[in-house]
Amino acid sequence: MKKIGFLIFSLLFLKLGAQEPVTWTVSLERLSETEALIHFDAEIVPKWHLYTPKEFDDGPLPTEIIFTPDSSRYQLVGPIETSPFKIAFDDIFQIELPYFDEKARFTQRIQIIDPTLCEISGEINYQACDDKVCIFRTEPFVFCATGASLDLEQITLTAEDRQRSANLKLDLKNKQLLEENFSQSQKNSLFGIFVLGLLGGLLALLTPCVFPMIPLTVSFFLKQGSSLRKGTFQALLYGFFIVLIYILLSLPFHFIEALNPEILNTLATNVLLNLVFFGVFVFFAFSFFGYYELTLPTTWGNKTDQKAAVQGALGIFFMALTLAIVSFSCTGPILGSLLAGSLTVEGGAWQLTAGMTGFGLALAFPFAMFALFPNALKVLPKSGGWMTTFKVVLGFLELALALKFLSNADLVSHWGLLKREIFIGFWVLLTLGASFYLLGVFRKKGSMRPTKGRVAVGVAVLFFGVYLINGLVSKENKLTLLSGFPPPTFYSLYAQESECPLGLDCHKSYAEGAAIAHAQNKPLLLDFTGWACVNCRRMEEKVWALPDIYALLETEVILTSLYVDDRASLPENEQFNMQRPSGRISPIKTVGQQWAAFQSVNFNTASQPYYVLLHPNGMLLNAPIQYTDASTFKQWLTEGLEAYAKLPKVNAPAWLQNP
Repeated sequence: MKKIGFLIFSLLFLKLGAQEPVTWTVSLERLSETEALIHFDAEIVPKWHLYTPKEFDDGPLPTEIIFTPDSSRYQLVGPIETSPFKIAFDDIFQIELPYFDEKARFTQRIQIIDPTLCEISGEINYQACDDKVCIFRTEPFVFCATGASLDLEQITLTAEDRQRSANLKLDLKNKQLLEENFSQSQKNSLFGIFVLGLLGGLLALLTPCVFPMIPLTVSFFLKQGSSLRKGTFQALLYGFFIVLIYILLSLPFHFIEALNPEILNTLATNVLLNLVFFGVFVFFAFSFFGYYELTLPTTWGNKTDQKAAVQGALGIFFMALTLAIVSFSCTGPILGSLLAGSLTVEGGAWQLTAGMTGFGLALAFPFAMFALFPNALKVLPKSGGWMTTFKVVLGFLELALALKFLSNADLVSHWGLLKREIFIGFWVLLTLGASFYLLGVFRKKGSMRPTKGRVAVGVAVLFFGVYLINGLVSKENKLTLLSGFPPPTFYSLYAQESECPLGLDCHKSYAEGAAIAHAQNKPLLLDFTGWACVNCRRMEEKVWALPDIYALLETEVILTSLYVDDRASLPENEQFNMQRPSGRISPIKTVGQQWAAFQSVNFNTASQPYYVLLHPNGMLLNAPIQYTDASTFKQWLTEGLEAYAKLPKVNAPAWLQNP
C-alpha cells in the first residue's frame, strides 16, 4: 500500500510541473579493447534522497539499471557498483536505509564481444523522496560505445555536451531568495489572466450564438423540473458543467508543460505558430463580418444533443457540452484570443486554466443568476440588430489581434517587415474602419440607421484612432496605454542609437555583462525578456521609462538583456545537447534556447519578464521579481542596490578577466 501511495504522489508531483529531483548523465570509460565501464551519474537536488540497488520488504523501490539484452555483442561483468552512500533512519519508511544525496554514481563493467559494437540501450528505474513525497521514474538511455553518432530519436550526450551544460550553471549564493519570488508573482499573474478570461466570457455572452440561449435554457429547466427547487438546482448544475468543460480544455497543457517547462514559451514565440494564429484570426474576423458561418461539424452537436436527453446529471452535462459546441462560431475567436494570449505570458498552463475558469464563469453566471431570480428575465434586451453590430466590431478587433501575432513572428525572426510605425498605421486604419461603421458612414444594404448609443461608441472609437495617429507623429506620445502590443520603440523605421530598451546601454550575453560589472564595480541586472513578450514591453515603457527608475538603470546597474525567444543560430562550435530535468535531451542551437536553458537551470523558471539583481560573485541581492507596478519595482531596485553597497568588492574570476 505504501508503494501505491507513493506512485499517486508521483503523479501529483508531475502534474504540478515541479523541478525533477534527479537528473542523469551516462558515460562510457574504455579499459581495453574488450572491456569498458559504463557510468551512470545522478545529480540530486537538495533535500532529496536517491536509494541504492538494495531491496527492502517494506522500503523504497531500489534503483535498478536494466540493459537491453544483446549477449552476442556484449555481456555484463559482475554486479553494479556504487559510489559511497549514507545510512540513516528514514522518517517516511520508518527503517534505516542506505541512500545518496547531492550526487551518486552507478558503474557497470561490461565485456565487449563484438568489436563493431555501437548501440547500448536500456532504462533506469528509480525512486527518490524528500521529507514529504516520493516520486518514481523510468529514464531510458541509449548511446554508442564507439562514440559515433546514432540515427535514433534519443540523442547521446557527449563529454563536451555535459561540459557546456555545466557551464550554464552559476554558483549562486542566497538561493533561498528564489523561493520567495515565485509564489508572489504566480498569484498576481493568475489573477490577471483570470480577469481577462472573465472579460472574454462577458463579450461572448453578447454574441448572437449565446445571448438568445439564456432565457430559453433557464425557462426549460424551470418548466421541466418537477418543482421550482429542482429546476433551480438543475440550472445551477448546468452552469457548473459549463465552467468544468472550459477548465478541462486547459488540462492537456499541464502535462505538456510538465515534460518541458519551456514548451509554452517555445510555442508562443514559434514563428510558424504565430503565422498560423495570424491566418486563423483573419479567418475568424471575416466570419464575424458575415462572409461565412464558422461552425464545428454538425455531427458533434447532434451527438451531444442526443445524449442530452439522458436523465440526471449526465444529461445536463451533455446539454452544457452542446452549448459549447453550437456557440463555437462566436466563442471560438474570443476563446482563441484567450488561448493565444495565455501562451505569451508568464505562468504557462496554470494561467491558461485561470483564464479558462474566468471565461467559463462569465458564460455560466447568467444561467445561474436567472435561475435564482427568474423574474429578472423580463429585463433582458431583445435579440436584434445590435448583435450584428457587435459581431462586426469584434471582427475589427480580431484583425487587430491578428497583426499582433504577425508582429511576433516578425520580431523573433528580425524580418523588419512590421516596424512600429507600420504596425500602428494598420491599427489606425482598423480603428477608423470600426468607427465609420458604427457612425453609419458605410453599412450593409437594408440595415437601419445607427442609434444614439451606437453613435456614442463610434465617436469614442474615433477618438482612440486620433490617439493612435498622435502616437505616430509625436515623439513625446509613446502610446503608453498600449504598451506591450506595438513593437518596441527601438524597432522603428528610423535609425536608433541602441537596440536596447529605451536606448539604455545593455549587454546581451551573461559573460559580457558579468565582466563589465566586475570592471565597474556595479551589480548585474539580469533581464530575462523576449521579442514577443507583451509584459516585457509594458515594464520597459510604463515602469523603466519613469525618470527616477530610468536614472538608476542608466547609472547604477549593468543591464544584461537575455532574449529567450531569439531565433538567431549559435555558431556551430557553441551548439550542444542538454539533458532536461525530465531526462529528455534537447538540442541548444539558437541564442534564445541558450538563454532559456540558462534561466531554467539557475532560477527554475521559464517566465518573462524576470529580473535578477546579482553581485558579480553570484550572490543574489534580493528575491527576483517579475511583472509588477512602478513603486514595487523601484523599491525592489533600491533595496538591491543598498544590499550591494554593504558587500565588499571581489576580484573577477579568471574566465571573466579574459572573456
